[in-house]
Amino acid sequence: MKKLMVAFGLIFFAACNTIPAGSSAQPPSHDIWNNLLQKHVDKDGFVDYKGIIKDKDKFQQYLDLLSSHPPGPKWTKEQKMAYWINAYNAFTVKLITDHYPVKSIKDIGSSIQIPFVNTPWQHKFFKIGGEEMKLDQIEHKILRKEFNDPRIHFAIVCASYSCPRLLNEAYTADKLDKQLIEQAKHFLANKNKNEITPSKLELSKYFTWYKGDFTKNSSLIEYLNKYAPVKINEGADIEYKDYNWSLNEQK
Repeated sequence: MKKLMVAFGLIFFAACNTIPAGSSAQPPSHDIWNNLLQKHVDKDGFVDYKGIIKDKDKFQQYLDLLSSHPPGPKWTKEQKMAYWINAYNAFTVKLITDHYPVKSIKDIGSSIQIPFVNTPWQHKFFKIGGEEMKLDQIEHKILRKEFNDPRIHFAIVCASYSCPRLLNEAYTADKLDKQLIEQAKHFLANKNKNEITPSKLELSKYFTWYKGDFTKNSSLIEYLNKYAPVKINEGADIEYKDYNWSLNEQK
């Protein structure tokens, strides 16, 4: 009997340790974030930052949920990806509300506001699973590196006028593919961000900054034709629009 109990204990211990320290067996609910987005973000992705500040307790509750529930090994790819996209967007909004009012996210991170930090994306201001993290880490070390899906660039938001809209619903595993397709199509159809005709393109600078992501398996035009509002000719002329870093705030 004693040997049986010891064996059971070892099995239980091994099972518990299949989950790395700090990670969560199940993804957290994104319902709080979804409700905040529905309430404070319009269909075009513009944000009522003052409203989010008024709902700061609920917002902080969601951020704490993200911090205490990092992805675990049994999560699906879609669960992990939805988690990290939501985390990036939520902590970007947190960064803005922490320094509000600002005219641009690029006003955050100067030597005056955050010593030794050059950009807001390099500022370690939140924790996930006890680890201090920065937005650059989520984008470049996790989302781009681990998931290899260029559509993330249409989903994560830099709180600026020229970036893709902040979707006014949370990303979830069961709807992730549909949401990413919707975001890609919306971004390319928005003439303030991309002007597309069959023979001439005025594109967002996203497509030069991250060109390598979009051209791993095809030409840029072949990739764009998956989501563009019109069919683009392979030899179309390409120019890039100036990037507007003004805050994506509701007027």
